Amino acid sequence: MTLKPRFLLLTAALILVASAAAWLAFERIAAGIIEQWGVRLAETQVRYDTARLLQPLDREIALSRQLADSQVIRRWALNPTDKELETEALAEMESFRRNFQDRSYFVALLDSGAYYHNNAADEFSGQQLRYYLKPDKPADSWFYQIVAQGRDFHLNVNPDEELKVTKLWIDVLIRDGDRILGVAGTGLELDRFIRDIVRVKQPGITTLFADHNGAIQLYRDPRYIDFASIVKREGEKNTVFRMVDTEADRQHLQQAMLELARAPAVAADEGSRVISRFVKVEGREYLAGIAYLPEIDWYEITLLDLDVLMPVKSFASVLVIFAITLLAALALFNLVLNRLVLDPVSALETAMLRVRDGDLTPLELPRGKGEIGRLIGHFSNMAEAVRSHTRELEHRVAERTEALHRLASIDPLTGLHNRRGLNERLEAEISRALREQHTFGLIWIDIDLFKEINDYLGHAMGDEALAAVGRLLTASIRPYDCAARWGGDEFLVLLSPCDLDTLSSLSERIRSGVERSIELPGDNGLTVSIGACLAYPGDSLETILHRADQALYKAKAEGRNRLCVSGQHAVIN
Repeated sequence: MTLKPRFLLLTAALILVASAAAWLAFERIAAGIIEQWGVRLAETQVRYDTARLLQPLDREIALSRQLADSQVIRRWALNPTDKELETEALAEMESFRRNFQDRSYFVALLDSGAYYHNNAADEFSGQQLRYYLKPDKPADSWFYQIVAQGRDFHLNVNPDEELKVTKLWIDVLIRDGDRILGVAGTGLELDRFIRDIVRVKQPGITTLFADHNGAIQLYRDPRYIDFASIVKREGEKNTVFRMVDTEADRQHLQQAMLELARAPAVAADEGSRVISRFVKVEGREYLAGIAYLPEIDWYEITLLDLDVLMPVKSFASVLVIFAITLLAALALFNLVLNRLVLDPVSALETAMLRVRDGDLTPLELPRGKGEIGRLIGHFSNMAEAVRSHTRELEHRVAERTEALHRLASIDPLTGLHNRRGLNERLEAEISRALREQHTFGLIWIDIDLFKEINDYLGHAMGDEALAAVGRLLTASIRPYDCAARWGGDEFLVLLSPCDLDTLSSLSERIRSGVERSIELPGDNGLTVSIGACLAYPGDSLETILHRADQALYKAKAEGRNRLCVSGQHAVIN
C-alpha cells in the first residue's frame, strides 16, 4: 500500500472514531423529537386537507340533495311521460345547473333508464336526454348498484363512456317515500379537482382519499385511482392496502380505519379524529395520518416522509460545531501534506505510467519544490525528447506506407489505378450500392489494334498511346469517378452514382474523344471499343465484370470503334 492511502485511512479512522460516539447519542435524542413532532404535523396536515376537500364538496352535496328533493323533479319522475311535467323538470334542472360549481347536472330515472345531462357550455340545450341506461350494460352498472345499495348519498370517480368525461360524481337518490325513482347530482372535473386538492407541491407530503372499502378515489397520480369502485368486486379494486409493503402495515391500516369509522370524532369541537401509524411504501418509511370523513363516508390518508420534512441533519448544528474543529485540524494537515508531497508524487507516477503505456500526449505536472521539483523537471525533459523522436519516426513510417500503397495500387505508366486498386474501389462500391440501394456504372475499354501499334510503331509509341488514353479518361470523367488500367491495352472506368443515360453519354464521350484527339504517326488515328453496363444492388463483382465484358465482346464483334451498353439493343458506331 502506498503512502497516500495509508495516510488517508489514518485520517478517516480518527474522524470516524471521534464523530461516531457523538452522532449515536445525538441521533437517539433527535429521533424521539422528530417522531413526536411528526405526529402533531400529521394531525394538522390531515385536518387541513380534510377542510380543503370538504369546503368545495359541502356546497355541491347540498345543492345535489336539493335537486333530488325538488317537488318538480319528483312529480316528473313519477310521471316521466307527461310532457308538461318534463318541461318544468328541465327548467328546474337548468336553474340548478347555473348554481353548481361545474355548471353541469345529471338526472337518471329508474323506470325508463332515461339519462338527462347538460354541461357548462350548455352544449345539450333542448337535448338534455342523452341516452338510456341499460341493466345489462357494464358501463351503466354504477346506476343500478347505487339503487340496489339504497344509500341516499354516494361519491364515486367514474368515466362516462357516453359523455366522454371522467369526473368525481355526487350521486343522490330521488325518493318518493320508500320508493326509489332515480339518481340526481352533479360532477366535478377530476383533473382540476386533483390539481387543486391533492396535487399540491409540498415536498415529503402525499395525500390520498379512499372510500369506505379503502378503494383509492383521489390521488395525485390518476393511475392509482380506482375508477367505478361501486361496480367492482373486492379483489379487483385498487385499494390503499396494496400501496403498503407488508401485511402488518395492511392490518394496521385496516384496524385504524375500522376504529375511526366506529368513533369518528373525540368531541364535536375537536374536529376529525386522527390516528397515526408508521408504514412502508415502496421501501421507504412514512408516517401515515388517517382520518374518517363521515360527511362523505371517505377516509383521508396523509403520508409524511420525515426524512424529507424533518431530516436529522437539520438538528445537527451542535454536532457540526463539535466536528468542525476536529475536521479543520485534520484537513489542514492533510492539505499541506498532499500539496507538498503526495499530489506531486502521484501526478509524476501517473505521467510515468502513461509514457510506459505508450501515451505520449503532454501532461501538465505540478511545480514541486526541492528534490521533488527537480525530479519532475528531469522527467518532463525526458518525456519531451521521447515525444519528439516518436513523432519523427511516425512521420517517416507514414511516408513509406503511402509510397508502398501507391506502388501497390497505381499504374506507373498512366497514373491511373491498377487492377488491385480498382478491385478495392469496386468492392467498396458494391457494398455501398447495396446499403444505399443505388446503381453505378462500369465501362470496359479496349484499344483497337494495339498489337499492330506495338509491332509497326514500336513499344515506345504503344506506351505513349496508353498514357494518352489515360490522360483522356481523367479529363472525360467526373471528379468523383475512378479510372484504372485493367491490364495490357484494357481500361475500366467506375461511375458512381450513375444511371443508364449518364453511362451512355460518358461512354460515348470517351469513344469519340479518343477518335478525335489521339493521333498516331502517319496520320493514323487511335480508336477504342467500349462495353458498358449498369450494376444493381446485390450484384456480385463477377456478375458485373461478366456483363461489361459481354458488352465489350458485342462491340468488338460489330467491328472496331464501337460502343455497346448492356441493356440497349443498338451498337453505336
